[in-house]
Amino acid sequence: MGIFERYLSVWVGFCIIAGVVLGNIFPDLFELIATLEFAHVNLIVAVLIWIMIYPMMVQIDFSSIKDIGTRPKGLILTLVINWLIKPFTMAFLGWLFFKVLFASWVDPQTATEYIAGMILLGVAPCTAMVFVWSQLTKGDPNYTLVQVSINDLIMIFAFAPIAGFLLGVTDIAVPWNTLLLSVVLYVVIPLVAGVLTRRSIDNKNDHSKLNTLLARLKPWSMIGLLATVILLFGFQAEIILSQPEVIALIAIPLLIQTYGIFALAYLWAKKMKLPHNIAAPACMISTSNFFELAVAVAISLFGLHSGAALATVVGVLVEVPVMLSLVWFANRTRHWFGEI
Repeated sequence: MGIFERYLSVWVGFCIIAGVVLGNIFPDLFELIATLEFAHVNLIVAVLIWIMIYPMMVQIDFSSIKDIGTRPKGLILTLVINWLIKPFTMAFLGWLFFKVLFASWVDPQTATEYIAGMILLGVAPCTAMVFVWSQLTKGDPNYTLVQVSINDLIMIFAFAPIAGFLLGVTDIAVPWNTLLLSVVLYVVIPLVAGVLTRRSIDNKNDHSKLNTLLARLKPWSMIGLLATVILLFGFQAEIILSQPEVIALIAIPLLIQTYGIFALAYLWAKKMKLPHNIAAPACMISTSNFFELAVAVAISLFGLHSGAALATVVGVLVEVPVMLSLVWFANRTRHWFGEI
């Protein structure tokens, strides 16, 4: 594991601070970047997210799916949590906190946008950072690869309908054209590009060319992530400094969702008697979010300065330290699964 992955929370923290500082020093620059849009898609954010996602998609080997029948339990756990539970608990928590508990502190329109951002986070299961969490918990890399591959395939078809349904349930007008365009831009195109790249250079008996390419692309993925964090927090710098309590309000239900989903998945994995090297990464996949996609879609649907975009940005803020704490917990409870 490289220095970027090992100290990822530190780099993200620095970039958050840098984004807020730069956003206040150079507000006109960030306003200019915000105007660079086409079909409600910010071009700079789109390029950075493609830089971030493409290397991760190249890692995915769909040929490994054929082996899943030998050990389906871990996959079943992940799919049930990701697609039948997590989106709906996130929507419920968003409604509970911003329409009931925090209703007197946030105006109705802003509250609705916060809920929308949370829904987009909940509907997007993690694709990228899962490989890091799996490695940190000594997970089975091949099984993790299968889980990510199948989740990505499902996401192509399920993200837009579930997001649209939940946004509709919370009385948010759903611009379906923009939502479907976002799925194509941030899931389908990078996924197809990754598959074609892998097929063109990989050899069944010799993965040296593929491994060399992945090693070269890996730093770019991290650069894309950190640059996106700087940009997003720069866009929201004024709100963050003028209303820091908003960050805490959004973070509370996100923290409850993350720890609650992990607890459910981890206890379920223990009851299913999964080996720890499958249970731990399965629970990490079930818990973490594809915040890159959520951020991009929130910006496309609601705008760079919207409450929805801010909620997904807070998701970035919460994601890394929380997931590292869950990695620590999973490693300390390995004996729960009969392993030392």
